[in-house]
Amino acid sequence: MSVENPSVAASNASTGIVIIGAGLAGWHVIDAIRAKDKDIPITLITSDNGDRYHKPMLTMAISQKKSAADLVRATGSDAAEAANITLLANTQVTDIDAAAQTIQLISALRSDPVYTNYATISYDKLVLAMGAHPIFPKSLPQDLVWHVNHIERFGQLQEKLATGSQHVAIVGAGMVGTEIAEDLLKAGHEVTLIDLNNAPLSQMLPAKATARIAEAVKSQGINFLGGYLVTDVIRISDDNEGENNIGKLQVSYEPFASNVEDTDAQSSEILIVDHVIASTGLTVDGKLPTAAGIDFNRRTGIEVDAPTLRTTTNNIYAIGDCMSINGVACRYVAPLRAQAATIADDVLGLKHSGYEHKPPMIRLKNKAISVMVTGVPQAAGNWQVKTETDEELIMDLIDDNNEVSATVTIKAPVMPKG
Repeated sequence: MSVENPSVAASNASTGIVIIGAGLAGWHVIDAIRAKDKDIPITLITSDNGDRYHKPMLTMAISQKKSAADLVRATGSDAAEAANITLLANTQVTDIDAAAQTIQLISALRSDPVYTNYATISYDKLVLAMGAHPIFPKSLPQDLVWHVNHIERFGQLQEKLATGSQHVAIVGAGMVGTEIAEDLLKAGHEVTLIDLNNAPLSQMLPAKATARIAEAVKSQGINFLGGYLVTDVIRISDDNEGENNIGKLQVSYEPFASNVEDTDAQSSEILIVDHVIASTGLTVDGKLPTAAGIDFNRRTGIEVDAPTLRTTTNNIYAIGDCMSINGVACRYVAPLRAQAATIADDVLGLKHSGYEHKPPMIRLKNKAISVMVTGVPQAAGNWQVKTETDEELIMDLIDDNNEVSATVTIKAPVMPKG
């Protein structure tokens, strides 16, 4: 059953399992529970319409000419009916009372306070699958800068880019920013990729590895500005910048302080672009975890017990981008099914062997170079070269126990013969 009015849901829904967040993590939990119990009441609360889609596809969809609608596997209402759950779409959770095991809701369907719907619903078990949100530094105003972290926002950007070749600046050269850069380039756009570090993926890999990635990115025709800090983004409204630039964005940037010896010698430079995309990391909203008394870190997420994925508050679980294990954020798709299966068994009171967290293999989606990472990589540390040729670089990260904690394998692409 699909319900879009939380006040109606409050009067009709039975106490059972409540899930906050309708991304991959939330729907995986529903699938796992329904595989073992067809009838237990489940309520899914989401601030959007609850459509099912595969988020990793967002970094490849523009060049593949796939619209937001093309990426939707099932509408929220259809998916809710198929799973026999109550869907509270376009609804915000404003508070969690962990002692009373209740949730306060407000409908986002109407902006007029006269028509706003408030409600309280109860839960036996609560699953937080609310994801993480893009970080917007003060230099990247949200009203001017895009992010590609949600299908609705992606669809809006895609509409703007459909008018022809444009110049896009991407701030942040992590996994997502680097993948988006290639996708936009393949779609025929001019791309400038800007990062504080001298090479892409510098937060997770050593300089010897990232230097190869930087070279590959540049070889594609992407303008990579490494070692620069974006200080401001403004809309051009003055014809002093040239009549053809009115309405475009002016991006100001300067050498990052840690990369220059004389900070007084820094000089700001300007880039004129059509769009700016922020790929500057993720943060987890602390309002609900704090209200529920859950141990939490804004950067890494909600702390859980690894074998059960229970939070530090009774009867509340967490999964996906909002969750962390042993202080490490878990923001990868591959482990979600196993995590959801563990939560399903635990909330249903079934015996299970416990979730065993294994960091997934990380692959950079880039045609110019093959990058595969296993373990828990970090730029700092004792990285040792295992293999080094023009075609391949393999490095291991050795921990304090002299064991391999991460491995990176970088290979040049195999060029077709003829």
